[in-house]
Amino acid sequence: MPQLSVIVYGPNAQGHLTELLDSLEAHPLTDAEVIVAAVGDWAREAAEGHAPETVVVPLPEDTGDAAARAAGAARATGRWLHFVHAKDSLPAGAPRLIAERTAELDATGTESADVLLFDHVTTTWQTAATPSRDGRLLAAVGRESLPLDEAADLLRLTPLLGNRALRAEFWRAHAERLTTDDEPQAAHAALLHAGRVACLNQAAYESRELRPESLPPLAPEDRFELIERYESLLALAKDRRAARAVLYDLMMRDLVRTFAGENLPDAVAREFFRRASLAAVRWRPENHERPAGVEGVRHALLEEGAYTKYRAFQAANRTRRAAKKAVRTRKKQVGAKLRDQQYQRALTRPVDPNLAVFAAYWERGVACNPAAIAAKLRELAPHIHPVWVVSKSNEALLPPGTDHVIPGTRRYWETLAAAKYLVNNVNFPNAVVKRPEAIHLQTHHGTPLKRMGLDQMEHPAAAKGLDFDALLARIDKWDYSVSANSHSTRMWERAYPARYTSLDYGYPRNDVFYSATAADVRAARERLGIPPGKTAILYAPTHRDYEAGFTPRLDLAALADRLGEDTVLLVRAHYFYGGAASPLTGLRRSGRIIDVSSYDPVEELCLAADALVTDYSSIMFDYANLDRPIVVYADDWETYRTTRGVYFDLMTDHPGQVARTQEELTEIFVSGAWRDESAAKARAAFRRRFCEYDDGRAAERVVRRVFLGEPEEALPPVIPLEERTPAPTPEEASA
Repeated sequence: MPQLSVIVYGPNAQGHLTELLDSLEAHPLTDAEVIVAAVGDWAREAAEGHAPETVVVPLPEDTGDAAARAAGAARATGRWLHFVHAKDSLPAGAPRLIAERTAELDATGTESADVLLFDHVTTTWQTAATPSRDGRLLAAVGRESLPLDEAADLLRLTPLLGNRALRAEFWRAHAERLTTDDEPQAAHAALLHAGRVACLNQAAYESRELRPESLPPLAPEDRFELIERYESLLALAKDRRAARAVLYDLMMRDLVRTFAGENLPDAVAREFFRRASLAAVRWRPENHERPAGVEGVRHALLEEGAYTKYRAFQAANRTRRAAKKAVRTRKKQVGAKLRDQQYQRALTRPVDPNLAVFAAYWERGVACNPAAIAAKLRELAPHIHPVWVVSKSNEALLPPGTDHVIPGTRRYWETLAAAKYLVNNVNFPNAVVKRPEAIHLQTHHGTPLKRMGLDQMEHPAAAKGLDFDALLARIDKWDYSVSANSHSTRMWERAYPARYTSLDYGYPRNDVFYSATAADVRAARERLGIPPGKTAILYAPTHRDYEAGFTPRLDLAALADRLGEDTVLLVRAHYFYGGAASPLTGLRRSGRIIDVSSYDPVEELCLAADALVTDYSSIMFDYANLDRPIVVYADDWETYRTTRGVYFDLMTDHPGQVARTQEELTEIFVSGAWRDESAAKARAAFRRRFCEYDDGRAAERVVRRVFLGEPEEALPPVIPLEERTPAPTPEEASA
């Protein structure tokens, strides 16, 4: 009996069934089966082309969705069922994620769930893989299964059958009640009938919206089905106070939106309003409070059945909104036009050959490779004046005397227009014009393990909100791309295909790992408050595209207790989360760890640490320059690899010991395996591959080539790895 039955159902609308089955075939399923309830000849032919991997259930052309789902489910043998419409798609690895999560639920016995909910993305005829807004609702529930009454807000999730999996026994027990062609009704009804529900806060479904103009038109009277749907669901939830309250809110929202947004004939509009008014009064929960403001007025008029008043209110509201919008638009247009005129005028002036603009991490401040290049520039080319771009919120954190501009200001645009050199470890805004005389230097901010740039297109969780056309326009402005190793060079050229020149010089930010002295190491530890003689372990997990926020994946208190009084944990949350490292607060106050989430520069943390624990963060490639122990904590490697995509298998090409559980991680340190011979051997191979060009002189090579125009052959050659001497370890520095 397979764990999961993927039941694909429906006609081959616009040929999308073929794409879906091709993608499933490209990622063979383990512990899962595929059944295609194929409606019509085209769907049957497409499905049979993928046999015997799929079980084909041919159905007549006019078979409805509900009947097709039922026919597919009747052939299913899995413990869980996932209904996938033939027009939709599945992200790579989604069936495996669902199968693993449902197996985890099955292992809980009586505390298991009948319905598993997960996130999704939406593709239209114009957009690809747009993230949903469901992630925070799923994240709020966590991983425990619970009755719907304890998490009624889950009814607010997008009502798709595809973003939930149903236990097969549950489906068979309630199939008659769930068999309807109205998918939102079936999706909601599944939750209302479930004993317990559980969540998976990852995108495991891709819903495709077909262009309305390509579909048969709806009759005006079809809008009445919305009222019937909610009345049916509210009747089902009549004795469940929390669920009924949520459903009523959803009904009122959808009724008002439909009435406001649909251009219905007057007779149909009046009848819709009449029926909607009756439903609003009939199902209003006791002590229900209307929303404030305009929305509350709409609800009151609907309950009153005041059609004429409602229409007058709509007309007045539209007039008021149009007037306000016109004022706002005019202000924005005037401001934008003024800024654009100032920028355009600045672009007509000569480029200043001695002006360089630096930025890092989306205007966070002086950091990373740009900071190391700017420091070397002061030494080798002091005639070139650096100006940093920094956000208003980070302005106070700049080193004293740093010349800087705030994004959007007049001086910002004038400086960008005049500068000969523009240096960034991400990208400058789309509006920045590439002047022929200007030089754009892209330094990047890590060695790529995860997929980047255009390679993210295949991974919806990683591609949230990305405009790939705009990305291509930005990379076309690059003149130079800095690389730390040949792996990075190859991946950048693949992910960011353009005509820039790759500078295989090493990462300037890593120069300090060869120039730092014993005194520098001691000073870094003193600034961090690490007592002498203690072993400092830096824990630096990376961002996960499929998680809504930062939660430590380790029980840090338990780990600190097991490692003993002689060990200090330095914990650094990913910078994407800003100040979101609140789960660390209690531990920080207890003294068992040092929260270094806001500590800059990160290179000092590396110098101070005796060892690094990370998951998939690029910090491992930088830290490897120090030739100190690295332990990979990869509790969710398969999930990360599937959702984000990776360029190589870290479980094979790792920089030291690998732990998959906290128990394994603890044992690695307690036993001393973190610095044994096998760990050293793995680290040596990792350093040969990924510390290829880092030798302490990267910034010098960049400045001489880009800013001083020296030829390649005149630059300092890269020192062979075996001839390099990293900064002393904390133990060596204290001797």
